[in-house]
Amino acid sequence: MNFPLYIAKRYLFSKSSTNAINIITMIAMFGVVVGSLALFIVLSGFSGLQTFSASLLENSDPDVKITASKGKSFFVTDSLQVVFNNKDVVAASKVIEERVFLRYKDKQQIAEIKGVDTFYNEVVPIDSTLRVGTWLDKEFSNAVVLGRGLSYKLSVGVLNYGEPLQILVPKPGKGFINPASAYRSVNTQILGLYQGSDEFQNKFVFTNLELAQELLKYKENQVTAIELKLKEGIDADNFTNSLQQKLGDKFTVKTRAQLNALYFKVVNTENFISYLIFTLIVIIALFNVIGSIIMMIIDKKQNLKTLYNLGTTLKDIKKIFVLQGFLLSVVGMLVGLFIGIIAVLLQLKFGWFKIAVDLPYPVEFRFFNVLVVTGTLIVLGYIASKIASSRISINFIEK
Repeated sequence: MNFPLYIAKRYLFSKSSTNAINIITMIAMFGVVVGSLALFIVLSGFSGLQTFSASLLENSDPDVKITASKGKSFFVTDSLQVVFNNKDVVAASKVIEERVFLRYKDKQQIAEIKGVDTFYNEVVPIDSTLRVGTWLDKEFSNAVVLGRGLSYKLSVGVLNYGEPLQILVPKPGKGFINPASAYRSVNTQILGLYQGSDEFQNKFVFTNLELAQELLKYKENQVTAIELKLKEGIDADNFTNSLQQKLGDKFTVKTRAQLNALYFKVVNTENFISYLIFTLIVIIALFNVIGSIIMMIIDKKQNLKTLYNLGTTLKDIKKIFVLQGFLLSVVGMLVGLFIGIIAVLLQLKFGWFKIAVDLPYPVEFRFFNVLVVTGTLIVLGYIASKIASSRISINFIEK
């Protein structure tokens, strides 16, 4: 057996003659346990939030979206058949988006109308987010599906028979505008209410493509975007790059991640900052490890002198305490990870901690997080042990 490792394990797991050193060692190990536990739970929490947020975006944004590079709208011509006939595309939907005013009784709200065709549900499972009412149906003319946030702001519900929801769009033009005739408007009936992220459910009012075209005076094949659903296993980035080359500069092709680039950047930045903060907590906890090793060195001074006189080199003596501190950090890390993994699995199964009454706080178990915590504690634990062992010198042993 490796001699320094054997002595290090004896020093770590056997009680010291001085009770205070035993207490300090236990406090140091407890600090490592708490630090590794906190770091793992925070990383698992952010992983859960990322997955939860991604699931919300799947219900609001397509895999790929095609828009005009210049101007708001474009015409669906034969040049775009490469999109609809692509073997990697499961479904394609024509959509029209435009900012509008919503008016219900004495309340008004700015929103975006989104006219969609019958294929839209195959591209984005928006109908799965309905909590009240039904999705759009061609049998109902001038019908809309409203976000719950907009519904709350306008104080309007489903099948508002008392008074219609009015959608107004400014008329294009120059010069003097008569306020009385500045808007085109249509009266609608609300068929359903959808929910999702705060931004999503406070933004869109869905309607049939034909109604949006009529309201905005668009021609039959004039749209503002084409949204795509890709087959499973297709890399969205590679597909987007390939399609962009085929369509040329007249169109802009973006993936869901690119459409929400700012959001993902914020989430990843928050995750990294949280990692740094809790790594700082681990570093503070490892100061206890340094103190514990230094106290052990002082307590074992006579033993070290004996080992040195028996021929043990200074390098091996230092290695004893490097290994002792490293083992202390590893044992604390393993205990902390064990408790953290159990806590995350229990939260996944029972959902004890909740954001809302019916929404457990999202967490996710990932082996990557285990590797991050392990790597962080191993590196920092080794550095702390090296710092503590640097206290040993020939002069110290021989005094």
